[in-house]
Amino acid sequence: MTPALRATLIAGIQDGSIVPYLGCGVLADVRHTDTGAAIPADSDSLILAMNNGRPMSPKLMYEFPRAAMNVELKRGRGAVTRFLDQVYGDSRWTRAAVHDWLRAIRPPYVIDVNRDTQLQDSYADTPHTLIVGVARVTGDGTRYRLFAWDGEKYTPTSDLAPGQPILFKPMGTPRPGGAGYIASDADYVDYITELMGGFAIPPTLKTLRQGKRYLLMGLRLNRDTERMVMADIIYAAHTSPGWVLIAEPTAKEERFCARLGLEIIRADIGELIGETAMAA
Repeated sequence: MTPALRATLIAGIQDGSIVPYLGCGVLADVRHTDTGAAIPADSDSLILAMNNGRPMSPKLMYEFPRAAMNVELKRGRGAVTRFLDQVYGDSRWTRAAVHDWLRAIRPPYVIDVNRDTQLQDSYADTPHTLIVGVARVTGDGTRYRLFAWDGEKYTPTSDLAPGQPILFKPMGTPRPGGAGYIASDADYVDYITELMGGFAIPPTLKTLRQGKRYLLMGLRLNRDTERMVMADIIYAAHTSPGWVLIAEPTAKEERFCARLGLEIIRADIGELIGETAMAA
């Protein structure tokens, strides 16, 4: 992470030509204010939290969507939704340094594949449009819901508000509620299918995203699920689509990024936002 590259990334994020794409690693420093426990964000921690701290079978521990599918089949879809609402609807989490950093520079468009509300909290004092992914929904066939934030509450809307920030939460969020989550294997199969078919991205955003570049933060690219979602969301990107922060990439990640044209920056998030911020 050279000073020149860091300056380029920050300037691009501020002016909207570079879009932050947030994975679970951006929540690595988040703790519960009562217990000190880390927020469940990565696959393993989510599975353990969903199963009362106990590991599931090795086959189910492979990936959270697989474990969530098992719970859904045994206890119903509502059990997974209630679990995610309980975890991410809890307000007793410390702020992530990345989200404080984003709040300070206010990117006009952010993609967050986590299910927490910290990104929304960062824009609570700014009118914005929230896009929430949904799966297996009847009706108009789209796989998203749009909400307008007026500084006090979210209300359903039919399109993006011109000139206002766009927060894209493809995997869901507990606020404003009602849209559900992309969590189980069946959810992801449906959602990825509709991403590929163009029904999971609002038409206005399809135009706005053309030629954008992306900075993937806190996202490992070893699993097909995350890779497929990301590749379809950044469709129509710049011919040089962007960068991914991975301090120690695997050979599999290197091959995948080379195929997509993503440049790997061998650095962690702290080198972008400031080591002091991450330590705090």
